[in-house]
Amino acid sequence: MPSIRLADLAEQLDAELHGDGDIVITGVASMQSATTGHITFMVNPKYREQLGLCQASAVVMTQDDLPFAKSAALVVKNPYLTYARMAQILDTTPQPAQNIAPSAVIDATATLGSNVSVGANAVIESGVQLGDNVVIGAGCFVGKNSKIGASSRLWANVTIYHDIQIGENCLIQSSTVIGADGFGYANDRGNWVKIPQLGRVIIGDRVEIGACTTIDRGALDDTVIGNGVIIDNQCQIAHNVVIGDNTAVAGGVIMAGSLKIGRYCMIGAPA
Repeated sequence: MPSIRLADLAEQLDAELHGDGDIVITGVASMQSATTGHITFMVNPKYREQLGLCQASAVVMTQDDLPFAKSAALVVKNPYLTYARMAQILDTTPQPAQNIAPSAVIDATATLGSNVSVGANAVIESGVQLGDNVVIGAGCFVGKNSKIGASSRLWANVTIYHDIQIGENCLIQSSTVIGADGFGYANDRGNWVKIPQLGRVIIGDRVEIGACTTIDRGALDDTVIGNGVIIDNQCQIAHNVVIGDNTAVAGGVIMAGSLKIGRYCMIGAPA
């Protein structure tokens, strides 16, 4: 379990400390569930009344809310952003062993950087390039000549087809499929003739993709996902789609082929 002195946490978060800096923080919790050792956060003044009942050792809040504090406090301008950063510091997500599982199948022509982890029963085909600190989860498949940049992570059972490029510091959740054929067919007097999908999928840096999402390869040109894009679970990104940098795509969104999305867009599916 991670732990940190409140004063040290305040310094890392560039927050103004009010109270005992020697308090040891062991986790992040909601205002309702927090107990001793937890730090929580308040993003809306309507929750001020809950501070009297909150059992957290410290609360992240704005200057305007400080008079209502009943415990130690970290004062910041943006409590929700600070919550994200302190959750990273106190993250309890299991870290993979930096080794190659005996049951992993790795082609002799694949290139692995330093500190690469490959889980049980994963398959790495010929010509694959894995950057430093890449994590390939159990049961993953990485197809021929695909490239995965440094410090990217694939959770279990992700499928990466051939000739796919994934940038650095990407996170891909379980059972996502990247690079399957797009839905391309020509009609010959009532019979469907398959069009081979000859493009690729190009994914930038710092991209996060949720579980069970599918991103099809391009028909001729590439399907492109820009830097900093976040895509939720169970989305379908069809062939030749281009998504601009730092766009957010919520769960269940379906994008038709050749759709062009700009930068910094926010896209949601019907509720």
